[in-house]
Amino acid sequence: MAKKKSKSKKKTSSSKSSLDISVGPLGYWSKINLQALCIFLFGFLLYANTLTHSYTQDDAIVIYENMYTKKGFEGIPGLLQKDTFHGFFKKEGKDKLVSGGRYRPFTPIMFAIGWQFFGDNPFVGHFMNVLWYAVLGVVLFLFFRVLIVRDKPTQTNAMLVFFACLFFMAHPVHTEVVANIKGRDEIIALLGSLATAYFVFKPLSNRILNFILVFALFFIALLSKENAITFLAVVPLAFFLFRNVSIQRQFFGLMPMIAATAVFLLLRTSVLGLDFGGNPTELMNNPYLKVVNGAYVPFSSGEKFATIIYTLGKYLLLLIFPLELTHDYYPYHIPVMTFSSWQVWLSLLAYVVVGFFAFFRLGKKSIPSFSILYFVITISIVSNLVFPIGTNMSERFLFMPSVGFALLLSIMLIKYIFKNLGQTTFYAVAFLILFLFSTRTIIRNGAWKDDFTLFQTDVLTSQNSAKVLHAAGGSLLTKYTEDLANNTQDDAMIDKALGYLLRAKGIHPQYRNVYLLLGNAYFFKKNFPEAIKNYEMVLNIDPSNQEGGNNLAIALREQGRELGEKQNDLDGSIRYLKRSYQLNSEDPETVRLLGVSHGIAGQTQEALPYFKKASELNPKVAMNWLNLALVYEQLGDVQNAQIYKDKALSLDPNIFNSNK
Repeated sequence: MAKKKSKSKKKTSSSKSSLDISVGPLGYWSKINLQALCIFLFGFLLYANTLTHSYTQDDAIVIYENMYTKKGFEGIPGLLQKDTFHGFFKKEGKDKLVSGGRYRPFTPIMFAIGWQFFGDNPFVGHFMNVLWYAVLGVVLFLFFRVLIVRDKPTQTNAMLVFFACLFFMAHPVHTEVVANIKGRDEIIALLGSLATAYFVFKPLSNRILNFILVFALFFIALLSKENAITFLAVVPLAFFLFRNVSIQRQFFGLMPMIAATAVFLLLRTSVLGLDFGGNPTELMNNPYLKVVNGAYVPFSSGEKFATIIYTLGKYLLLLIFPLELTHDYYPYHIPVMTFSSWQVWLSLLAYVVVGFFAFFRLGKKSIPSFSILYFVITISIVSNLVFPIGTNMSERFLFMPSVGFALLLSIMLIKYIFKNLGQTTFYAVAFLILFLFSTRTIIRNGAWKDDFTLFQTDVLTSQNSAKVLHAAGGSLLTKYTEDLANNTQDDAMIDKALGYLLRAKGIHPQYRNVYLLLGNAYFFKKNFPEAIKNYEMVLNIDPSNQEGGNNLAIALREQGRELGEKQNDLDGSIRYLKRSYQLNSEDPETVRLLGVSHGIAGQTQEALPYFKKASELNPKVAMNWLNLALVYEQLGDVQNAQIYKDKALSLDPNIFNSNK
């Protein structure tokens, strides 16, 4: 027995000594601080090109158009007491348009603090995102070390952990999270969850202090984004696979996490009520709707589950081949799928195979099993299988699950390349993957420069997404108006915008904002009848839409002007102008044009009240008083005619010369 014990000790000692090899580059694997620094710098440099970017995408909702965030410290109570979207929509109910509501106050509080000290400064937001991402890489490294290397300090385990972290940091699918300031909720949620797990597996010597620390870290993670709750399953899985400890020890480690979850759920419920999902009837907030006989109806159960399974397969494909990246997977970038599709069955087969492999090797306590089950656990909450989340797919939903993929990729390279083909080949393959991932990440970062660049880039990928087609068309119209002010406009932009918007309308026939933008595009082209039709559609869909009503009034006015001035159709002119007047009776130009049209048509008496009102609305415009004087003159009221001529002259002494 003594000999066996001695051999056992010798084997353990030999295993540990592999970290102390100092020949060539192998000595690096014993330098934990240097490895952590490399991961930090690698993560920071990957996203350094985002530091000069503007706000993009959903930054408006949580930062620069959020009334609470822009108040700095004073807005923090509002962020804690309301749905995360409330500060943007500013109306009760509007913030719950997206299924399930949102209670994620922690990162908006970070934005409010940033606004307090730095004001409207996207550089600070991007810098902090990149910094927190780099810190996340270090925490992931430390967690993997304590999980995998601590009890088995071998060279291969050290390499496994280091390259898993590098693969995670470099993966292009993370660009949406890091390059978009709003994505900080994903970063802090994962950072808090990993830090929580680290101190569960490597607790402080003071148990009470460790309880408080774990509680605080997990509470922060949950307040950043709800998907942190999946770590309530990840941590027990890690205990089972990596530690031979009692159920009592596991429960003690989980206690502060359970307590933090209970407090979070109570707080969330007090703010949002029992709203954990629903079935909105608007396509942009419920991707599982389709058009049947001109109306939206829910997918059948088969269509819904087939589409979800297909989407889960798309996630796997994005992890392996992150080539066609986009911020937008809205209807119908992901098409309506059925179980007659081979892609659905292939996706299902992939999950069945890897799931079977993970469970088959569960008793052997393998790292691949942990990687696969970690992925399944963390993606489950955003899969739409548990409850509806308001959209069908997004790259940010892969941020937390991709930890499992990075670990699995690293262990596969160690197992099949390093052990069979040697260290040099392993390094060559690993660094080639890192080079490809990093290059794709840096290039993709450029798309997040600003909204215009993002929308024009992603519309080439998401050609069947109503939302991105709408965004691409809208950004072209915005740029056109900016160029119009500088007299540098390119009229081809309008036709390009129309192309995108008409395709969006075909996908989503009840998309109110598309009709609004179509109206604007036709207005810029001076096609007022088409502009009117589209603005009328806005009001048919949403009768209370103020912007649609205002734009319709202006389009009606301009069509009235067009008929009167260019086509000499006075009856048509008056008809359109009166419709405009009904929508906005306080628009001075509409009122003036009604007076002019009636006057030219010989309807002097009808013209009088309009010229009176025009003078009241714009009393400093000399022409309004002169028009009023001329009407009185035609009516034979010489006295009033002279009064208003004198008024016009007092405002513009040259008015009669300028109107000869």
